[in-house]
Amino acid sequence: MMPLQIVPVVTPAELDRFIALSDRINAGDPNYVPPLRMERREALSPKKNPFFAHADVQLWLAIRDGRDVGRISAQIDHMAPPSPDGPHGHFGLICAEDDAAVFAALFETAESWLKARGCRRALGPFNLSINEEVGLLIDGFDTPPMVMMGHDPAYAGSRIEALGYAKAKDVFAYTSSFEHDLPEPVTRRVKRGPPPGLVLRPLDMHRYDAEVDALTDILNDAWSDNWGFTPVTEAETRQLAIALKPVIDPRLTWFAEIDGDVAGFVVFLPNVNAAIADLKGRLLPFGWARLLWRLKVRRVKSIRVPLMGVKRRHARTQKGIMAPFHLVHIARSQARALGYRHCEMSWILEDNTAMRGILDALGARIYKTYRIYHKPLA
Repeated sequence: MMPLQIVPVVTPAELDRFIALSDRINAGDPNYVPPLRMERREALSPKKNPFFAHADVQLWLAIRDGRDVGRISAQIDHMAPPSPDGPHGHFGLICAEDDAAVFAALFETAESWLKARGCRRALGPFNLSINEEVGLLIDGFDTPPMVMMGHDPAYAGSRIEALGYAKAKDVFAYTSSFEHDLPEPVTRRVKRGPPPGLVLRPLDMHRYDAEVDALTDILNDAWSDNWGFTPVTEAETRQLAIALKPVIDPRLTWFAEIDGDVAGFVVFLPNVNAAIADLKGRLLPFGWARLLWRLKVRRVKSIRVPLMGVKRRHARTQKGIMAPFHLVHIARSQARALGYRHCEMSWILEDNTAMRGILDALGARIYKTYRIYHKPLA
């Protein structure tokens, strides 16, 4: 067997190889969706992605006999919360052929980089942030991933566990069909209308930047008690908002105001993955036209709820408890009228009992599980 090289990604050409590798590794998987390469370049660019402003990041390629056979990232997010186990770093973007030696060499390289910078524990995968794609798919390989969700080969989990990594947390993706009404107890409650003082309103595209700022404030407050919570910066949400603006539909994004305070929101995002699955990661020369036609005219049939939250000071009040049900009901009704047939609500931490209780009450069920691993670094 030819010797294996692990080389840092430095040049634009190497970055392109890093991005393209996942398409080749997953070429035989009918449920894999090639990501848009332009979007991946921006996500991995220190000039374009605000995450790099508060994180150190390094990418590597594994090469054997002149052929790329694996990749990995290591990153230290300086905004991540401190750990009782001491400083920790993250790994991510793991993708490799089903070869124990390749996985071992990639992780040894990433771990050495983290240890040299004082980290005592490795945690991941995060691609690149805990506020982006997280976890390795361990259950639910039989369906394609929704927009901004990952998809991994079935062998990857066992390869990572063989290197001493254990479960830190599982996160779930829930699915819900629009073919049926919400469960009767929920339907009965929302048909009474919002309680006095709870007002629902759609996203105002004329005040888009201010609406994004309000969403960021709610998000950082509502999620602050979650495991691993790392604040989302205004620059990060602004960048995401710019990227998503062409596909955001104000009829599918709603805010809840409680006694005049903008206190909650829900975002239903058209499943762009269903529109790009056959574009092979390329928007040129005709990909943009196909994408927009499929999203705006033909419409995809699936939708994802990537973000929902209510400020903590309202969360245990009657109005705060009812807000998520009214938000989902009105956005879901709009989505159903627009022709969407089912949605994914993700991702949800396994110990987020409040959100899981809401999803259970809404009749949603778990259909994908992603695992976050950790390992002490000696």
